[in-house]
Amino acid sequence: QVQLEVSGGGSVQAGGSLRLSCAASGNLYSFRRYCVAWFREAHGKQREAVAAIERDGTTSYADSVKDRFTISKDNDKSTMYLQMNSLKPEDTAMYYCAAEYLCMDPVTGRLGTARWYSNWGQGTQVAVSS
Repeated sequence: QVQLEVSGGGSVQAGGSLRLSCAASGNLYSFRRYCVAWFREAHGKQREAVAAIERDGTTSYADSVKDRFTISKDNDKSTMYLQMNSLKPEDTAMYYCAAEYLCMDPVTGRLGTARWYSNWGQGTQVAVSS
C-alpha cells in the first residue's frame, strides 16, 4: 500500500493548461511496481478513468482527453503527473490519482474502472471557465 497526495488543481480559462501532481509515500518499492492512473468525477456523474501508464511506459487515454492530456510517472521522485492542455469547460471535475498492479485490459488496452484500484489520492478540483 502507498499513500498518494494530489496537488496542482485550480481554475483556468478554456484553452489554458494545468499540471496535476501525485506524490507517493509509504511503500515506495511497491509504487515502482504499480501502474498509475488519473480519474475524474464531474458533479452528478460517475468517476471515470482519464489516463493510465503501465510499468513499461505504455499509456492509454480516454477519447475525450486524447492529444490534450499527458500522463507520466517518475519513479525516482515517486510522483506521477497529468499535464492538461487545451482545457475545456467539460474537463471541470474533481481529479484523483490511483495506483494498482493492473491499469489496462492486457488484450484491448482499455482503461480499467475505479473498482480495479485500491490506492487512491484525495481529489483536487479543476474548474475550466468558458
